[in-house]
Amino acid sequence: MSYLVLARKWRPKRFAELVGQEHVVRALSNALESGRVHHAFLFTGTRGVGKTTIARIFAKSLNCEEGTSAEPCGKCSTCLDIDSGRYLDLLEIDAASNTGVDDVREVIENAQYMPSRGKFKVYLIDEVHMLSKAAFNALLKTLEEPPGHVKFLLATTDPQKLPVTVLSRCLQFNLKRLDEDQISGQISRILAAEEIQADDSAIRQIAKAADGSLRDGLSLLDQAIAYTGSNNGGALREEGVRTMLGTVDRTQVGAMLAALADGDGARLLQIVAALAEFSPDWNGVLEALAEALHRIQVRQLVPGVSVEADGIDVEDFAQRLRPEVVQLWYQMAVNGRRDLYLAPSTRAGFEMSVLRMLAFRPAGAGQVNAEPAGTVEVAKPPQTASVAAASPPEPVAVRQEPPAPLAKPVAEAPTAPVAKIQPQPQPAPAAVAPVAESAVAAIATAEEWLHFAGNSGMKGAARQLAENAAFVGYGEGVLRLSLDAGFDYLRSEKSLAELSNTLASKLGAAPRIVFDHALGESETLQQRSHRERTQRQSADEENFMNNPDVQRLIQQHGAKLVPDSIRSFDE
Repeated sequence: MSYLVLARKWRPKRFAELVGQEHVVRALSNALESGRVHHAFLFTGTRGVGKTTIARIFAKSLNCEEGTSAEPCGKCSTCLDIDSGRYLDLLEIDAASNTGVDDVREVIENAQYMPSRGKFKVYLIDEVHMLSKAAFNALLKTLEEPPGHVKFLLATTDPQKLPVTVLSRCLQFNLKRLDEDQISGQISRILAAEEIQADDSAIRQIAKAADGSLRDGLSLLDQAIAYTGSNNGGALREEGVRTMLGTVDRTQVGAMLAALADGDGARLLQIVAALAEFSPDWNGVLEALAEALHRIQVRQLVPGVSVEADGIDVEDFAQRLRPEVVQLWYQMAVNGRRDLYLAPSTRAGFEMSVLRMLAFRPAGAGQVNAEPAGTVEVAKPPQTASVAAASPPEPVAVRQEPPAPLAKPVAEAPTAPVAKIQPQPQPAPAAVAPVAESAVAAIATAEEWLHFAGNSGMKGAARQLAENAAFVGYGEGVLRLSLDAGFDYLRSEKSLAELSNTLASKLGAAPRIVFDHALGESETLQQRSHRERTQRQSADEENFMNNPDVQRLIQQHGAKLVPDSIRSFDE
């Protein structure tokens, strides 16, 4: 007995078996149940989403011997013949092979005759956009006013090529691409019925490679079963499916991101060389890199949203990388995919893309959250500084004991602080001590609040809340902040609790926090950062335009500056 491929074996035979497309099923079911069935339907959508399948089920519903309904019996001779493709009154026409006007005239002539067995003669024209202009013109009159026993079901993947005169004569249904969960669910059900074991990760890889088409997914499943030998008692494993598809191991993508975050070019190229041994699709590797960066950005900017790890430590990278860096690298990955096939080789194009990310990696890109940890500890030095100020002879004596061995390695670093301490024996406590006391006892000024917001060590929504709130006042255990109404979503219980606990560690007791939507006179940390960034940008642009070489290019060659194209190296 010949083997029947999964896409045909598991083709739905009833509307209830369809995956997705509920909007189309609902409209057709209501039309059948109410008897208000139009004479021409147009089904559009990408390949493998159910256009022809829905048309066949609809024809079966029209001609079922048990009566016209949205639930054909599936047992009568009409239903069985339609399922097997032998029903005389269902005429399937491939427009790609029958494009001429003579083919359409034959349809028009035969449409005048009554159906041989059923109630309706159904014309299913697949890839209808392939018909010639003359063929469309010949079909228009019959498509507008067909005989009562004729129904036209048109299917196409490119509705833009259809004349407007045809579109206006049909009810159009746009079939959606299936998402990965829908394809994965159907593949899992089929594998269970076929008694084949499979890893969830292997199924997800096939669903992702299907790219919205269930038929493509089932074809890939057939290929994976043949490749891994799963039909002989084996199982679909992630490694086998990944090798068959030529996709990259997601842990390798995480290793590349780690090398980029650390600024380790040698390790980055070692990972690329290891990938090259498996001859991957470098475009697919860049796509996987962009997808990973997308998940990291979502975790950074919308912390409450669930993000699939997929082999990447999303939480770790969200803390290590600045959001601007993630955006920059994402854009580089997307542009790298666009330019990949213009490179001398696809591997060289991929290497240049990741090396470009490394070249434009800002200083400290991988140590973003190391800064808050360091600044939290800096809160203690003022106390030790006051102790050192109270007993100045000890540090001076220590530095004079080992003059010979420590003169060169330590001479310059320690002497600079000594030089500062000796000329300022009295002003130092006056300048440093009040700041230390205010940092511990209260937040009395807007400047102290900005210092706290920038060095608190908080993460996620709590940090964003502090950075977007302006200082109004503090007194009697009440901290008043001004928050724009657009940032009210940051005032969750979790973020407020973290902010209160952090303030308690600074002030000795948790203050009561009161928010006001009225704009205060002081600026927020975000506003200050934006202002300083704008000032730096203006200065950089002015310096660039005043460069003699740039002036010469403008004057002699008519060069023009692309707006907003100048960027500092530290951004």
